This record gives sequence, C-alpha cells and structure tokens, in this order.
Amino acid sequence: MKIITQFLTRIIDFVGACCAVLMCLMLINVFYDVIARYLFDNVSIGMQEMEWHLFAAMFMFGIGYTLKEDGHVRVDVIYDRLSQKAQAWINIAGSLFFAIPITALILYYGVGYSYEAWEMGEGSADPGGLPHRWVIRSVIPLSSGFVILCALQVILKQVECLVASGSENKKQGVS
Repeated sequence: MKIITQFLTRIIDFVGACCAVLMCLMLINVFYDVIARYLFDNVSIGMQEMEWHLFAAMFMFGIGYTLKEDGHVRVDVIYDRLSQKAQAWINIAGSLFFAIPITALILYYGVGYSYEAWEMGEGSADPGGLPHRWVIRSVIPLSSGFVILCALQVILKQVECLVASGSENKKQGVS
C-alpha cells in the first residue's frame, strides 16, 4: 500500500508542478495583454481567452493537488482539536462520501460535455478567439479523474496513519 501511495504522490506532485507552470504562463500572458492593450492599443481576443483557459486548467487541476496537501478550508477550530486518528477518519469519510461521489458525477457528465464540443468543432464565438474550445472543456473530465486519484491517495495515506497508530498502541499495550 505504501508503494501505491508513493507512486500516486509522485504523480500528484508532478501535476502540482505543472499547475505552477500554468500560473507562470498565465502571469506572462496577462502581463503581455496589459502591455499590448495600454501601451500599443492592441487588443487580442485570443490572448484574453488564453488567460481564462490557463486559469481554468490551473484551478481545476489545483483542486486535487490542494486536497493532497490538505489545504482545503474546513472548520479547523474543531478539526485541529481532534486526535490524529479522528482526523484520519474524517478525511477518509470526506473523501469517500463527498469528494469521490461528487467528482465522479462531474467526470461522468464532463466526458459527454467535452466530447460534444470536440464533435462539433466548437470554437470561440468571438472573432480572433481561440479555435478549439473542446481543449479547455476536456479539462473538466481530466481534472475530475485527477481529483478522484488524489482522493484515493488521501484515503490510502489516512489508512496508513490509522494502521501505524494501531500498531503503535499495540506496542505500548493500549487497546
């Protein structure tokens, strides 16, 4: 189980690094767009659309990475006061009963949504916009699959934590 968790962690960390690159690309894009617009009076619809494409991809894949890093907002006033074992159970339950089912629904409907955009060759309605809207729509099911992968990593890591605390209690003679 530890090997699987480490493998998933490496994949998730790689995608997290890709999100950081997307953020840098988005900042460069915004900088270029502002300079072009205000200094040269040159507006590019394609570059403006690229901003939200990069932001959407970074945000959607960042959801899973943040889950792995335990960075999502929760009621920390209560959670932080709980034992590590209770926190592990909450993380497992949250992943099993909330994260995975909701994300599986988004994945299910997202596949059809992005396929439909690809099938009809959907592009931007604006002149000068980006031609392949299906690319950004494909981020929805891909990132949903990634979030499910991240939730599985969280579950495995929390089970490892429970097993470790259980074996530690047995060594100490605590039941």
